[in-house]
Amino acid sequence: MAWRRLTVVLESSLLKAAFLLGLALVVAALAWRQVRSRRKVRLRENPANDYLVRRDWSDSRGDLNYSSFVYFDADRDGRYGLGDRPMAGIMVRLHDGDGRFVAAARSNRGGFANFKMSTKRRAAPIHVPGTYRFTVSPPPGWRSNSANEIQSQHFRSLPGSPTGLVSEAMLQPVGLFPVRWLSGHVADKVSASVSVMRNGQVLAMHPLGAGAGFRVDLPDDADAVEITDGGVVRRLALSAYPTELGLLSPENVAIDSAASLQTIGFDDVTGRGLRKVPSGYAGFTWFNLNAMARDNTEGSEGYVNGNISGDHVCYTSSGHPAEFSSEKPFGFHSVMLTAAWLRSEGETALIESWLGDRLVASDTVTLSALAPVHYVPMLAAVTRVRFSTRHYWQLVLEDMVVAR
Repeated sequence: MAWRRLTVVLESSLLKAAFLLGLALVVAALAWRQVRSRRKVRLRENPANDYLVRRDWSDSRGDLNYSSFVYFDADRDGRYGLGDRPMAGIMVRLHDGDGRFVAAARSNRGGFANFKMSTKRRAAPIHVPGTYRFTVSPPPGWRSNSANEIQSQHFRSLPGSPTGLVSEAMLQPVGLFPVRWLSGHVADKVSASVSVMRNGQVLAMHPLGAGAGFRVDLPDDADAVEITDGGVVRRLALSAYPTELGLLSPENVAIDSAASLQTIGFDDVTGRGLRKVPSGYAGFTWFNLNAMARDNTEGSEGYVNGNISGDHVCYTSSGHPAEFSSEKPFGFHSVMLTAAWLRSEGETALIESWLGDRLVASDTVTLSALAPVHYVPMLAAVTRVRFSTRHYWQLVLEDMVVAR
């Protein structure tokens, strides 16, 4: 019993000591803050300190982001140009001069994968001089023509610089692009073929089996495809993105190649960050679709990567089914579709199109948050189009093309 009482007394004493020590540390921290605050007040009350010329360059107390910039290389030329756009969600790894892994970061909505640099903060990945290697990790099925996915920079000490470290140059921008493909499904008892073209010349021709799905990888220099035979005719200028044609059937009459097309980019819905798309916009009735600036939501890769023109995209609110419609039939040519979040990579979208009460097309598209899929049904006459996702993740829509 005496031992137990002694143990209780010791534990109580230790707790009191810990409490008193913690209290002392808090008091000391508060006192130090007060001292610093008084110093700032004294400096700021004297006009002579407003624009001081620095005399002592021996110390560096700040930190900076040292960044690897990643962009979508739309024209696949390996140079960051006017048509290219920053990519979000790309993983970049940092290794030291001995090849040891130091840190990893994903590119943000501006395309920058940031690594803290500071000689005063030991937790900063770059805090001592030396050579560091930055490695961009391309997604599966993606390539780069900039030939600089792996870059090294030497950092040397420089007192008086913002962080105490400098490199002789910044990293070069890294451009990525997906291997393009053309996919779809051929109706039963229909045989067709697809011609892959460049400047009007046929680069390759592929037969398409009846009643089967198909996927054709496209050469980098292809600019158009043409599908003929079996009562199915489709002519399409290719975009920088993979293309899904949906069901190819003679029953689904295609938009005439001479028809006037209208692109709905959602940039004129609002000048603000977010607004529900109102009925009447672009002459349609809209349900459960929001227009949003690409950088309105922190950490959403698909809102950034799915934005291919202007600054706004459209998305299915809360991931629930959404639609647009018109009492008068219209042509539904195409739309860019992207998964909103990297956590929903591989989500499946269902796009259903009606003419009155008749379902004329029902297609599924596998989504990515890294780049849109160009869904091109080319339906000549529909009155309502419905978008949904299997697991109720948000679906991003951009550059919808219709015919009136």
